[in-house]
Amino acid sequence: MSTTEIATPLMSLEQKKRSRNVGLSLIFLALVSAFFLSARPGDAGFKLVESFTLVLPAQPFAQALAVVLGALGAVQLYRGFGKWTNVMLAFATAMFVVGFLAWATSGGSFNLTGMLQDTVTRSVPITLGAIAGILCERSGIINIAIEGQLLGGAFAGAVVGSLYGPWFGVLGAMAMGVGLSALLAVFAIRFRVDQVIVGFAINFFSLGLTSFLSQRVLTPHPEYNIVKPFTPYAVPLLSDIPVIGVALFTQTYFVYISLFAVVITTWFMYRTRWGLRTRAVGEYPQAAGTLGVDVLKLRYRNVWIAGAVAGLGGAWWPIGTVGRFDQNITSGRGFIALAAVIFGRWHPVGALTAALVFGLAEAIQLKMSNLDTGIPSEFLLMAPYIVTLVVVAGFVGRSRAPKAAGQAYDASK
Repeated sequence: MSTTEIATPLMSLEQKKRSRNVGLSLIFLALVSAFFLSARPGDAGFKLVESFTLVLPAQPFAQALAVVLGALGAVQLYRGFGKWTNVMLAFATAMFVVGFLAWATSGGSFNLTGMLQDTVTRSVPITLGAIAGILCERSGIINIAIEGQLLGGAFAGAVVGSLYGPWFGVLGAMAMGVGLSALLAVFAIRFRVDQVIVGFAINFFSLGLTSFLSQRVLTPHPEYNIVKPFTPYAVPLLSDIPVIGVALFTQTYFVYISLFAVVITTWFMYRTRWGLRTRAVGEYPQAAGTLGVDVLKLRYRNVWIAGAVAGLGGAWWPIGTVGRFDQNITSGRGFIALAAVIFGRWHPVGALTAALVFGLAEAIQLKMSNLDTGIPSEFLLMAPYIVTLVVVAGFVGRSRAPKAAGQAYDASK
């Protein structure tokens, strides 16, 4: 029996298992809608623009949502949706989120456009961190050190930005990211140390170093930790579009830079010789080396670029939002960026989509803390990390990483 004949039934079994899990998940969401979200009567107001508020009756909407989700789940279990499965999942998830927000807001209202704007804003460090991960892993280097690079970038951005202004702070953050990525490159590429261990070592090193310097330098000298953050810039004409204009085109420079980074990375990765060589090195470095590609040089270069991108993501905290550095300010966003890499299947656009999902979880968590939902605040703080666990559990088995990711390359062989 050939390899193809063996692989086919295995793929079919995996597809059936996924179809069953998706169907059962939809049935579960239908039950939640029927017995939990339907328990609060009243109307929920979603403010879209100054002159218009969308009003949804929370209880009837939840009841209708339960019927729709139950029907979708039954169809999925019976025959499946085939190539439309992902579209159906996106629709079902979006409707459930609306139902949850209607339940939480019943009897009141909140600014939906503001929450969408916050979603896009909070996706920035995750997007840039995920791009850093893609640049490394597509060339065969596992970058667990994204968290440390974000944290180091945040510290350098705060100090340099306080002394010389925000734009120099951005450059300082990128330089710090390159410095930390150089450690990863030297140990993982030159000395062929286990890449996961090196990544975790850099994370702990960055956390310890920034915590020490924060206590010893920034605390006695607060003037080194006061940055004037970027203010939102409204793009002419585009910012006047209802809802979308505020959410996408009334943002700080960091949002525009992150979106540009997604576009330019996608173009370079799939439309240039560098991108082709990067993907070849990540899949089969021996073959790429045989064809004349300098594998080690390309890996060094990509890891350095990734460090600069991650450092830029770290600058988002002091220069894009809070205007200062605090110990462990990143709060694990680098690891969420790694989940975004997996969720996005090592593609920049997919990573952006994942970052927006995580940003939405954060935005909802912040919105829920201002509403009387009865949910303990500790559970609300867990929301982004729960989403991360669900995403990784649901997609890590079906996403194929570059084959050579994590494998050392010996040019002499």
